[in-house]
Amino acid sequence: MAIPEQVLMEIKYRNDIETVISPYVNLKRNGRILKGLCPFHNEKTPSFTVYPDSSSFYCFGCQVGGDIFTFTKLIENLDYIEAVKLLADRSGVTLPEDGYDDSMQRLRQNILNINKESAKFFHNYLLSPGGKWALDYLIGRGLNLKSIKHFGLGAAPDNWDTLYKHLKGLGFSDNDMLQANVISRGNGGRCYDRYRHRVMFPIINLRGNVIAFSGRKDPKDDKVAKFVNTSDTLVYKKGQNLFGINFAKNDCAERIILVEGNMDVVSMHQAGFTNTVGSLGTALTVEQAKLLSRYTKEIVVTLDSDEAGQKAVMKALEQMKDVGLPIRVLVLPECKDPDEYIKKNGAARFKKLLDGAVSDVEYKLLRAAEGIDMSGDDGRLKYLIKAAEVLASIDDALTVDLYENKLSQKYGVSKTALASKIAEIRKNHIRTRQKKEISDVITPRFSRDDINPEKRTIPKIVAAEETVLSVLLQHPDLFEKAYEKLKPDDMVSAFNKRVYSEFVNILIDKSAIDISLLGDKFTPTELGFIVSLQNGIMNPENMLNDCINVILTEGRIKALGNAKDTTVDEWQKNLQDIINSKKGE
Repeated sequence: MAIPEQVLMEIKYRNDIETVISPYVNLKRNGRILKGLCPFHNEKTPSFTVYPDSSSFYCFGCQVGGDIFTFTKLIENLDYIEAVKLLADRSGVTLPEDGYDDSMQRLRQNILNINKESAKFFHNYLLSPGGKWALDYLIGRGLNLKSIKHFGLGAAPDNWDTLYKHLKGLGFSDNDMLQANVISRGNGGRCYDRYRHRVMFPIINLRGNVIAFSGRKDPKDDKVAKFVNTSDTLVYKKGQNLFGINFAKNDCAERIILVEGNMDVVSMHQAGFTNTVGSLGTALTVEQAKLLSRYTKEIVVTLDSDEAGQKAVMKALEQMKDVGLPIRVLVLPECKDPDEYIKKNGAARFKKLLDGAVSDVEYKLLRAAEGIDMSGDDGRLKYLIKAAEVLASIDDALTVDLYENKLSQKYGVSKTALASKIAEIRKNHIRTRQKKEISDVITPRFSRDDINPEKRTIPKIVAAEETVLSVLLQHPDLFEKAYEKLKPDDMVSAFNKRVYSEFVNILIDKSAIDISLLGDKFTPTELGFIVSLQNGIMNPENMLNDCINVILTEGRIKALGNAKDTTVDEWQKNLQDIINSKKGE
């Protein structure tokens, strides 16, 4: 059963949609609406729109929409019931003890409990005689016990089922442990520990829950993978989390430092740089970049100095260019990573280095020079062309002008010539982008994921159906007139029939349609489509009648064409009836 409507409305009343969304999206008022960059896809121009009057949102870019429950579900990676519960907890609304299916919520909570108990187990084992090898390794890397305890670091025993038996003794089921990804199951059905003889780093989310683990091998063991990490689970998505964010969020209002490894994060915090997070061993994702942008004014990227690390820096800059924050890059001289630099030179020198981090543009220009012999004209020309490529990708005119001046003075070329080359490259980029946009427009974008694929085959009927739905959303007082003529089964397209059926169920008893009453019945994309129908309708009653006539008439014609068993005489009679009805006879 669904959560009672009065409870949903109470939660919605206490959670203003602007208040719910603004911590995640920088919203700017535009008349009666609010706009910002969508948190669910990468974009440069704001297409994410909030409608305070209807307490709904819609993104014109990715077509996702809904209400506070849908937004919370998506942004926090929860299911619908969990999103409702989270918003209820925030606003002091008590949910009924039963009456809805909370099996997914209970599984999620069980996974969090399993992770919590596993983290305790690993930490206690680290401090026991059996974990001495791992403790020696951590201390040998320069960590002290305070930092080890602060981050809850641990060790996994060199046995097949020690953690499994421990969790089993606490009452957890095999299935829940498998869902948590702390154990695996062999071909014979036997369960065994996923982490064995490893240094364990618990990954903790913003709410303080252990959501995953990263297990590093014993440095003396060359026969196994360096890291074993938790796969995606109900509570963990690698590309959406950052190691150390639970601590860094409290001390990063001005700046966040992004490093590569978990050990770097712990070492940096120990050295006093508590605004440091790690990318969990993967190239930075759009979701991680947007997570960072919620908490700080500036991001400093300092990844490993090897080729893989520098490629990761370029990837990170690409992902973060649209988050709207200044980005700088720390280039480490003669050291592989921040941990090594601090050990060699101390925290004070690292702080000076950090303050002198170069801008993302400067870093790209430095990278452009790699592998080029600048002693001759050919090398300088080759570099200037690569530098022009970098500047052609920058939209800010002042930034481009600044570096045009610097490069022309340094390499003895006229600023006019350099600016001309940049303009030529930018023009080519624009032409390529326009070709892609035109291709996207003229190429039909129908797919099996399209919410209403029948729009392709019966566009006239579907358009009329959508208009009926739009009228009822905005003018529910016309429902009785619509329902008198148009029943759900009269709708031709399957999706619009679903929507209209839900509208009917609501409007039979109520005076208006609230998006919250649809939240557990449609996907975010489907809800986005419904929200998009909330645009102004001129002459709604006339429009309603016209569209109902189209649906009924065109629907009967379509049905007539599909009637394989109809005789010629019957077909002619049915067609004449339709013609007469259209004439009003």
